[in-house]
Amino acid sequence: MSDGDKRKLKLSREDSLRALPVLAILLLLLGGWLLYAGIQRMRQDSQLVALQHARDDAASAINRLLKEEQRRMGARLATPAVRTALAAGDLAGAGRAVAAGWGDLRRSEVWPADLQAQYGGLPAAGFGALAVAEAALAGGKPAARVIKAKGEQRLALAAPTTAKQGQVVVYVEMSATRLLANIGTVSIPGDAYLALRQGAGSLQERGDASLSGTAEALGAKVADSDLRIAAALPDPVEVPLGLPALPGLALGALLLLGAGGLWFVVRPRLLGIAGPVEDAGETLGQMQITPPAAEIADVAVREVVDTQAAPAPVAIDRGIFRAYDIRGVVGESLDAGVAELIGQAIGSLMEGKGLDDIVIGRDGRLSGPELSAGLIAGLRKAGRNVIDIGMAPTPVVYFGSYHLRTGCCVAITGSHNPPDYNGFKIVVGAETLAGPALADLYARIAEDRLHTAKQLGGLSERDIGEDYVERIAGDIQIGKRLKVVVDAGNGVAGVIGPRVLEAVGADVTPLFCDIDGTFPNHHPDPSDPHNLEALAQMVKRLDADLGIAFDGDGDRLGVITREGKNIFPDRLLMLFAADVLERNPGAVIVYDVKCTGRLPAQILRHGGSPLMWKTGHSLIKAKMRETGAELAGEMSGHFFFAERWYGFDDGIYAAARLLEILDTTEHAPDAVFDALPDGVSTPEIKVAAPDDDPHAFVERFRAAAAFEGARLSTIDGLRVDWPDGWGLVRASNTTPVLVMRFDADTNAAMVRIQQAFRTQLQAVQPDLALPF
Repeated sequence: MSDGDKRKLKLSREDSLRALPVLAILLLLLGGWLLYAGIQRMRQDSQLVALQHARDDAASAINRLLKEEQRRMGARLATPAVRTALAAGDLAGAGRAVAAGWGDLRRSEVWPADLQAQYGGLPAAGFGALAVAEAALAGGKPAARVIKAKGEQRLALAAPTTAKQGQVVVYVEMSATRLLANIGTVSIPGDAYLALRQGAGSLQERGDASLSGTAEALGAKVADSDLRIAAALPDPVEVPLGLPALPGLALGALLLLGAGGLWFVVRPRLLGIAGPVEDAGETLGQMQITPPAAEIADVAVREVVDTQAAPAPVAIDRGIFRAYDIRGVVGESLDAGVAELIGQAIGSLMEGKGLDDIVIGRDGRLSGPELSAGLIAGLRKAGRNVIDIGMAPTPVVYFGSYHLRTGCCVAITGSHNPPDYNGFKIVVGAETLAGPALADLYARIAEDRLHTAKQLGGLSERDIGEDYVERIAGDIQIGKRLKVVVDAGNGVAGVIGPRVLEAVGADVTPLFCDIDGTFPNHHPDPSDPHNLEALAQMVKRLDADLGIAFDGDGDRLGVITREGKNIFPDRLLMLFAADVLERNPGAVIVYDVKCTGRLPAQILRHGGSPLMWKTGHSLIKAKMRETGAELAGEMSGHFFFAERWYGFDDGIYAAARLLEILDTTEHAPDAVFDALPDGVSTPEIKVAAPDDDPHAFVERFRAAAAFEGARLSTIDGLRVDWPDGWGLVRASNTTPVLVMRFDADTNAAMVRIQQAFRTQLQAVQPDLALPF
């Protein structure tokens, strides 16, 4: 071997010796990380199993207690003393006979099935007592509920039976201490959370209350009751490379062995072969790895925002900042540059509130990727960390802000507008931005009050679709195999919407569920009956139980019956309200100005508190937070469930709740809808606004209109109520149109009301084209 070859070999071995400590350190660190994460994940997996056992044990114990008390109720009703009193029509005596020998009762009464005296005694009579009595009468079997009476929690039981007067309901109350104690007796891991819940409230809690917001994901129902056990653990430790716990442990051990082998086996051999090498004896602790200067400079260029660079000015249209979202025409008032400014403005607002992380998702419109890239760039420029969930319905984006605990999100969507529209629905600090908050975003941009961070915010990608499906299916399961046709109108709900309904137990046939931003089959707006024609035909052809329609971004719901009848959202809200009020007597139910006048009467009849408010998803959500409402709905098809859900508008979740309600009745869906109060009503009527300015026209109309014998409401536009019906004119906040709707008890009243509106509208604008 020549001297030159020897020198090359020596240099090669010297290079290997210098590189070996670096490699050993990397293997040591990665192996240690894998071992630590694997051990923690195994511990958490073990805690999860323990928590699930505790949850199921508590649910079983509570179910046994309820059945025991219901059996005792049945035994008391079968006693001669009770039977004799009921046969004689002595309801007071029957109540005393039921209580005899039932030592821990706080109250025992028998009521006529009409419950008139109890409704007349509200609120003193108690909404909870009425709720359990109504449930027993409606179900024809004993019902139970935890209520609050005289400062304590009580278990209320009711059972239907017959007396001389006809059907009656036996009602008793006892202390709920035994029932609640079941949460305290089960063993749970130290950092877990367990709660007994009814409706939206927790009756008893244990553990880390900060986990309460995510506890429904591991929830389990208490059989044959409205009670459920909610459970949660802290977010699981993620094992590197996405490995399960055991493979992570195994790989970590192998990497540690590899690091040891390099240092204690390979290194001595190299030293023995190469002889003394300068710096070869350098210890791991003395090693310093310094990247080349050029590489450092490259990192700095990529990570630090150059505040000296003067970007080209971007024009931004004040008109795209609407009442409750940002909406514009792509290529005219909206592009990637505008999206970047909006992102930086949102990031600046977040920076002022101390919020770092935000979820971003987009619908299926062709402009979505471009606007998403611009928005993300602006948010990162403001130093915010972006979690991009990709293409997803708006409610999944909202869900992401809760599931990933960011409290902030932006859905890039044009909703139900034409394909060339797009926009942004924005949540910051768990509040949907609307009105003045959106105006402030524009002002930040116009006045150049945008925060620019010294370092770009992070960017990661997550797919939370399966988490969303599992969260809903974990709470809602139906026993009937209802046959459902789902029409997504080629919107973004076309994939996940059918998946959710299949997961809850429905037999789903998709229609126009391929996501296509050009919407080739029909416009994705279920509030327009013409867009439901194909769905109605498919439901009839397949003899399906129901047709479900979603709008372009999945936050609105439309429903078609087997007979092809369009069930307007205000009537769906009657059904949802009755269901929610069974578990939450007295709850506030919010509805918008376009809903039927029969809705508040229906809410009152079920023991609720109706509240009319302005149209607009962000305005409705703000009013729900203000009033603590359990449910809200809009005539456009937005439904907001605070009970068992998060309070945002979600057409997919609303469809699952509808199937759950239909599953609990013995009647066919058409019969359930037919039983709802009805009259004569129109869908939303959209009329092009003069000069493309609907707000200006509505102001002129309100100032000039004169309707005799009617009550005028200016909450949103102008609503005019007569004893037998009403009419409404308001300005759309998303497109340049006037939105009208009419509702009446009879056809004659409908004709009269529409004629009155025609006269007043054309007095203000003689050439206004009206379709009625």
